[in-house]
Amino acid sequence: MSELELVTDDFEENTEGEEVSEELQATVRLAIEDAVDFIDNTMSPKRAEAMNYYMGEPLGNEQEGRSTAQSLDVRDTIQQMLPSLVRVFCGSERVVEYAARGPEDIELASQASDYINYILEHEQSSSYIEILYQTFLDALVKGSGFLKFVYRTTERIETSDYDGLDDASLATLNADPANETTRLETFVTEDQVPLHSVTISRSIIEGKIVVESVAPEELLINRDARTFDDADIVAHRKYATVSELVQMGYDFEEMLQYSTGDDSTFSLENEEALQRLSNQLVDKDYDDDETRRRVLYVEAYMKLANGDGVSELRKVCTAGTSYEILRNEPATEIPFSHFCPSPEPHQFFGQSIADMTMDIQRIKTAVLRASLDSLAMSTHPRVGVVEGQANLADVLNVEAGGIIRMRNPGAVQPFTLPYVGRDAFPMLEYLDQVREDRTGMSRAAAGLNPEQLQSSTLAAVTQTINAAQQRIEMIARLFAENGMSRLYKGLLKLAHENVDETQIIRLRNQFVPVQPDQFSVDMDVVTNVALGAGSSQERLALLGQIAGIQKELLEKLGPENPIVSAQNYYNTLVSTLELGGIKDVNRYFSDPAQYQPPAPTGPPEKDINEKLIETQVFEIESNIQKKIAEIELDRERMLLEDDRRRDESFANMKLKEAEIVARYGAQVDTAEIKANGDRDRELVKNLSRPQQPGPPQPGPQQPMQPMPGPFNGQN
Repeated sequence: MSELELVTDDFEENTEGEEVSEELQATVRLAIEDAVDFIDNTMSPKRAEAMNYYMGEPLGNEQEGRSTAQSLDVRDTIQQMLPSLVRVFCGSERVVEYAARGPEDIELASQASDYINYILEHEQSSSYIEILYQTFLDALVKGSGFLKFVYRTTERIETSDYDGLDDASLATLNADPANETTRLETFVTEDQVPLHSVTISRSIIEGKIVVESVAPEELLINRDARTFDDADIVAHRKYATVSELVQMGYDFEEMLQYSTGDDSTFSLENEEALQRLSNQLVDKDYDDDETRRRVLYVEAYMKLANGDGVSELRKVCTAGTSYEILRNEPATEIPFSHFCPSPEPHQFFGQSIADMTMDIQRIKTAVLRASLDSLAMSTHPRVGVVEGQANLADVLNVEAGGIIRMRNPGAVQPFTLPYVGRDAFPMLEYLDQVREDRTGMSRAAAGLNPEQLQSSTLAAVTQTINAAQQRIEMIARLFAENGMSRLYKGLLKLAHENVDETQIIRLRNQFVPVQPDQFSVDMDVVTNVALGAGSSQERLALLGQIAGIQKELLEKLGPENPIVSAQNYYNTLVSTLELGGIKDVNRYFSDPAQYQPPAPTGPPEKDINEKLIETQVFEIESNIQKKIAEIELDRERMLLEDDRRRDESFANMKLKEAEIVARYGAQVDTAEIKANGDRDRELVKNLSRPQQPGPPQPGPQQPMQPMPGPFNGQN
């Protein structure tokens, strides 16, 4: 199985092929050209100079034979700031999260925060730390760092081979419209059964939210803009290959018309990009492979008139140096966020840390070079030589202990100069103090100044460190309130508009179904950068005190009290673990909101079929008992009737006996007759009793003998 990926941006409307008015074409071209002129001729030279200072490039005033040492104050200051900033935004705490506007959105707001953080940390082609590091470094060095967020679709082509398919199986594969047969071979078996061997290509389209760092020189904006929202044009320019543009849906032949034949980029006209790509620019001829030829592609977001006197935001894509319009479609937002460490009022671009320290680096470099030159002159002094009185080769030989041949004594005289470099040390320390005052970065902030921290109280040390870190915390707050807030708002909107399927993702060590299309795009974005909130140790101590108070209230007032709940106590424990750097809090504590009470103990609940069977059995047993009772009642009635008849017969017999005695004077013996009647009475009772089941008795069945007496059917 092989795969081929096709990457495109998500477009709502494609006007490619439609005629573009000359007025619109002129408006777009003038806006782009003015923004290009502003960026290339005004902003890029300043940013390129700042990058030269950061990289420690020569200042241009070096002299041959003199020291060329370079002080790296710009780089040192920025490298001290970066770890703290990255830790703030990539730590365990939520720096940015969504806040619900109503009680019904509380759970969705928490889930949205987890989902967007998951997208940033696990769904990007580059690591989230790398993306933020590049953007923050651009912001600190050049004054502007940019992030772009888009929903990008990927068309993946999967190729599979199938052998030995019958006609029905082949028809099933062909019935799927996503399948395309690229190879078909048919052969007949010995049983005259046709079998097929095919190759099927299947197109699978996938989409995901992409966040990427944009090089500052690639972003264009009009010169009088203050923010993205009030800008006339915000554009992303780059040199894309013909292959990339075809994958976006453009025509191959048309893109060749706008392409260049070599590997030139706009960096040749932009100092900043030329500096960044200086090692990658080589003349290459791609005439043999037209797909690798490059096209200047601009994706611009502009406010254009729609015919009713009100401008609307449009996404306009152009190609070539003449900026020919390829697409013009509506847009809902500008997908960029801006990071600036020191914004200027009423201006889009602000100052960088390099702007604050470049002059100090120049001065320190001059002082350092002079000090090193003085040291070199004192250790290797210049010498005076009487022409023709000394061997110049011996004089120029700097080997220790080397001999200098002279015709006369004193033909070689050293010009000894005193070392004055130590006088430069106070100036260097003064310049370091100026840099610390400007940027807030000092050795005390890193805990590396033993002279300042030695023999100091804990309060004094804490105050010194907090004062030094205030500048970093201010930069972190500006990054969070401006760049990160805009980024999270844009990501929430992208997820709501484009992700309409339920996704199962791992949030807080649990697999949770998430439906991004149910998130409300009106949720507020809240930043949690702790400005002036003390150190981590102080916050941990405060959380410990809060946990103690909550525990005491729960013990005294019970779990059902109006002040603190189990959820409040759990939140305090979670904040404590997150502040300590532990992300997987569910490993230590369970969320009370997700608690499920255990099932009631006892015998397991029976199935409905078992209950029905038991009911039927009970009914059958009840009927049997009822029948038995009826039979017993009939037996009692029979016995009573038999006794009554026997008593009646015996009474009649007594009357007959008295009549015979009175008429004939003869005596009749009735005792035997009565005894036979009593015997028959007992026999009837025994026969009428219910018989207990038992094994059959062996032998033939004997017929019942007739009972003697008056009731044997013979009288």
